[in-house]
Amino acid sequence: MVESSPLVSTQWLSAHLADPRLRVIDIRSAVDGGARAAFEQAHVPGAVHTDYAKDGWRATKGMATGLLPDAATLARLIGRLGVAPAHHVVIVSAGTSAGDFSAAARVYWTFKTAGHRAVSILDGGMAAWAGEGLAVEPGEGAPPAESASYPVALDPTWRCDCAAVARAAADGNAVLLDTRSVAYFEGREKSPQALRAGRVPGSLHLDHAAAFDKAALRLKPLADLARMFATVPDRPVMSYCNTGHQAATSWFILSELLHRPGTMLYDGSMSEWTEDPVRAVATGPA
Repeated sequence: MVESSPLVSTQWLSAHLADPRLRVIDIRSAVDGGARAAFEQAHVPGAVHTDYAKDGWRATKGMATGLLPDAATLARLIGRLGVAPAHHVVIVSAGTSAGDFSAAARVYWTFKTAGHRAVSILDGGMAAWAGEGLAVEPGEGAPPAESASYPVALDPTWRCDCAAVARAAADGNAVLLDTRSVAYFEGREKSPQALRAGRVPGSLHLDHAAAFDKAALRLKPLADLARMFATVPDRPVMSYCNTGHQAATSWFILSELLHRPGTMLYDGSMSEWTEDPVRAVATGPA
């Protein structure tokens, strides 16, 4: 297995491109101005492409639009990328925004939850790779392995469901971390994916976007992140947003970079929570 960290540099990836155990997965989609056309124009040599927004990385059930796909879907999705358990996956996003990093973090979380341990995110994404003048290649990349299937072994360690969130809201056994903007947290704005404005009662607020350096187009330095997330009490954490997308950034920082045990992602988030009118929401300042 290739030795690495959850967040790898462009220099690290460039030095390991020839390693046959490496699989570079480009996830650019139309949401970040990229998608397949941008991949075919220029990508990291040897990369394969999957569209984060279109290829089924998040499942829909009722109002919930960001759920973890079932094991059979994950087996096909990951298998078609030519990934096997012995491979080290490096996820490459466009590298253009906080939301774009969230896409990489969500795919990272999905690989881990599917039972794949060796996975990293390219710091700065494709923007950093191209901006540093590193080698790129055009074209369609490797064709999908249509008949391949990944041996998914779902690991519940990093995922919490609606029932667990309800228990936390009732007895405070975990920190409910709302990673959205203040306007969403206070209920002054509402996502179209949620039926009601507001937050899960008892939640703590920490906007995921505050962890992203807009000038550098990457996460802030680790020391800054440590200070920022020091406000989160030392208990299990359930990170959520509207669809389990933005919350993946906070999950990644707490779990993978700051090594906080018991950090989970609520993939249903407010789109699922607000679907049932019995589940309460809170509004106004914390």
